[in-house]
Amino acid sequence: MHEKTVVSLRNNENTMPFLSVEATDMARRYLAFDIETAKDVPGEEFIWRPHRPLGISCAATLASDSDQPQLWYGKSSDGSPAKQMSVQETTELVRYLARMAAEGYTILTWNGLGFDFDVLAEESRSKPDCMSIALDHVDMMFHLVCSLGYPVSLQKAADGMGVPGKPQGMTGIRAPKAWAEGQHQVVLDYVSQDVRIALQIGQACDQQREFHWITQRGARKSVPLANGWLIVREAMKLPEPDTSWMSKPLSRREFSGWLSGI
Repeated sequence: MHEKTVVSLRNNENTMPFLSVEATDMARRYLAFDIETAKDVPGEEFIWRPHRPLGISCAATLASDSDQPQLWYGKSSDGSPAKQMSVQETTELVRYLARMAAEGYTILTWNGLGFDFDVLAEESRSKPDCMSIALDHVDMMFHLVCSLGYPVSLQKAADGMGVPGKPQGMTGIRAPKAWAEGQHQVVLDYVSQDVRIALQIGQACDQQREFHWITQRGARKSVPLANGWLIVREAMKLPEPDTSWMSKPLSRREFSGWLSGI
């Protein structure tokens, strides 16, 4: 067994407080999940597929009955964080997600179907397992794409739901370079905050049975969630929304295309 490193985040001005929700108020036990990639993809639009494999620098998971994220990253011979996680290390992460799902947790992501699980499947060489987990997890952004025909950013979702947003000075696009430069704690803080945001949004929407977000023009919009968040295989069955007004409508297959035969 290889060694997995778990780090407790220091308290600083870039670390947002965790807003707990009583377990009795929750219909589900969630496990929020997010990765950061290792390869620096050029450009600001993050067109990543032509540059794969991307590698995974680190990942975070956060259970709804836990106060602190669990952090995942490789470890070099001198004990410092490695450039990226090995196949064995990413495989252990896949096994952990599968085990937690088997124990009754609903894996929760923001764009996990179209990105995190696609990358994880390649890096771990565990595509069948990642496909199974991905289909049975809640990807809130994919649910919105299936309902609305377009995605919503995690930050705009946080703004609409009134939860703390992303830390200043870091983005997913900048994270690979920061990790390579040795700014490991900055990136770990960032990925930790992403799972905190996702979990808080998931819990708040479960309670309110409604999702709120802020549009690019600053308007506040909402969509009902009478049955809560749908897992991916359920969201795929939703009727196709009217996207005739869009100049470049998104296809669901842009997110699910890596699921062979789906």
